Amino acid sequence: MLARPTASEAEAHQLDEALPGHRELFHIPPADGGRYTETAYLAGNSLGLQPKATLAELTQDLSDWSRFGVEGHHDAVRPWFGYHRLLTEPAARLVGALPEETVVMNSLTVNLHLLMVSFYRPQGERTQIVIEDSAFPSDSYAVRSHVRFRGLDPDQAVIRLRPRPGEDCLRTEDVVDFLDRQGHTVALMLLGGVNYLTGELMDIPAITAAGHAAGATVGWDLAHAAGNVPLHLHDWDVDFAAWCSYKYLNSGPGALSGVFIHQRHVTDRGLQRLEGWWSTDAATRFRMEPVSQPPATADAWAISNPPILAMGPVRTSLELFDTVGMAALRARSEKLTGYLEGLLDAITHTRPLTLITPRDTQRRGAQLSLRVGRTSAADLARRLRHEHGVVADAREPDIIRLAPVPLYSTFHDCWRAADALAHSGPEER
Repeated sequence: MLARPTASEAEAHQLDEALPGHRELFHIPPADGGRYTETAYLAGNSLGLQPKATLAELTQDLSDWSRFGVEGHHDAVRPWFGYHRLLTEPAARLVGALPEETVVMNSLTVNLHLLMVSFYRPQGERTQIVIEDSAFPSDSYAVRSHVRFRGLDPDQAVIRLRPRPGEDCLRTEDVVDFLDRQGHTVALMLLGGVNYLTGELMDIPAITAAGHAAGATVGWDLAHAAGNVPLHLHDWDVDFAAWCSYKYLNSGPGALSGVFIHQRHVTDRGLQRLEGWWSTDAATRFRMEPVSQPPATADAWAISNPPILAMGPVRTSLELFDTVGMAALRARSEKLTGYLEGLLDAITHTRPLTLITPRDTQRRGAQLSLRVGRTSAADLARRLRHEHGVVADAREPDIIRLAPVPLYSTFHDCWRAADALAHSGPEER
């Protein structure tokens, strides 16, 4: 007999009435199967949904281009010359930073490369970069290439921290213990704030402090953390961080990345970095001088003039986060994931589905990951979508990721996902 979620569908609707989100502000894709009109979209950790306000933002920028041509740099409704500064303060508020520590530019991995130029400085026995073993592949490729660029062997200089045998998530105490024992060899710690595979929220302040105590530089990939969990990067003394804006920040496929560089570094004139036209102070830019005069802000790491049509959706998104607030979103996120966890518990005890995300709400974001048995994760995700209208994210060979995003996901979405898994999952144990 198939296990069913213990809560009823009616109860899910009641919770949505009592604790509504902001679903009405987003375009919800139509269901591609099942008995509901709209998709139960639980893949916002991969690509966020489109805010309805985004079209008007893009339309305005396109209209200004058609109307003003090059003069739009100064005459557009939102002049292009300083457009990126419209994103600076809201991006800083989102991650707990000062405006001078923040800039929006490029894509995530490009920014990690630019940051490692400045912050990976191997010297003597301190040559290693530490990442988590389950780091997103792009991070792994990036750090290995920097090690090679410095003339070192990535198989020796890149350290991949693994969970304890039989466990899926890194323990903070194990990271700290590693730093106590081997920190003298570490040049750079570069971990994911929220692990993309397991959904584990790392203890960013504790690990940052331990890294600094060991003499290492500490940076964070916040692709799955920005817009997902509250962040206080300045107060946590993080050296640098970068994040994308197409997941929880809902700014569109391949959307721009944000960068944080601590205040003590942006004022360090001796710090090496790559430069371009946008690295020089805006007041001197059109003097066309051959030597850059970088400002004492994160803008000094910018390279090229910003892509205006890509910045509009980010501005729209950041305005939405300013309006709703991360504290309210985090509170709703904990309720949604807690509700979904309870529904999954009602079915996983009879089926080969295992929750690998920490059960402690303080150790996870808006994601629950399941290891599936005797089937491929991709096949299961296809059945969920085409037979039940539930969009989840698969990571082969055996992980399904469910992300109830607090801005637009509902308790009913969670109920539908659990109910679909009860009917689409592998055979009973």
